[in-house]
Amino acid sequence: MHRLRPAHYLMIAPAQLMLAAVIVLPAISLLWLSLERYTYGRAPEFVGLANYLFILGDRAFWRASFNTFVVVNIVVYGELLLGLGLALLVAGWVPFRRLVVSALLAPYAITEVSAVVMWRYMLEPDIGMINYALMAIGLDQIDYGGDPVTALGVAAAMAIWMHTPFTFLILYAALLTVPVELVEAAKVDGAGAWQVFRHVKFRLIVPAILIALLFRYITAMRLFAEIWLLTEGGPARMTEVLAVYLYRQAFKYHEFGVAAATGFAMLVLSLAIAMPYLVQMYRRMVRDAV
Repeated sequence: MHRLRPAHYLMIAPAQLMLAAVIVLPAISLLWLSLERYTYGRAPEFVGLANYLFILGDRAFWRASFNTFVVVNIVVYGELLLGLGLALLVAGWVPFRRLVVSALLAPYAITEVSAVVMWRYMLEPDIGMINYALMAIGLDQIDYGGDPVTALGVAAAMAIWMHTPFTFLILYAALLTVPVELVEAAKVDGAGAWQVFRHVKFRLIVPAILIALLFRYITAMRLFAEIWLLTEGGPARMTEVLAVYLYRQAFKYHEFGVAAATGFAMLVLSLAIAMPYLVQMYRRMVRDAV
């Protein structure tokens, strides 16, 4: 193993300084702001852990945390199953593969606001094409405005539709790297399609699955547009998620210290969720290096 020399550290110093400028310093600033009482027309006042004690005693915060936990897990694992299924389908034999891949990636090119507005119009009572189609076949309309469970389900479905292309692209690229020789050898030994996937393809794409889960968990924690543009957290704040709770504290109540405490809590929660996947990736890297 080659030892790093002072010149090597100098070469990577610009990248490390850039990371410190865009990640470490804002995180420190956010942490300090979370220890202050700060609002418009008032000088910042150091209050220690008072903001954290406030959010821990706020029922709306715990409801938003529960909603975030449920929706994020539905979104992440829903995207994983759908993305993996589509990746297996496209990696096999499909006609017009390039056209199919382009169609599958299309939702990822649409901004979240535009996508949510489009889905909201399609779900409009009586006149939206989805509800109109449901009524035409004798089913009830989707009432996301009055039922919190339905609203969270609709938001999760929209997030899955918008972000599945990301997971699909990672897994599809991983499947294309699976050696054909291994697959053919497994088939010669009598392995069926399920056995080939389970014992050959799945084992080789596990690192890609871990990366997809890691990135989607971190980004899904910031779920905002789907909820805010759909229900604004209503009715009675029953559909709030942590990002909406943070937005409300900052831009409605102007409690920037409480909002910063909420943001730091989201950061810690994201790191806690990401840690098992990082540990698995580290173990695989060490095992492969040995």
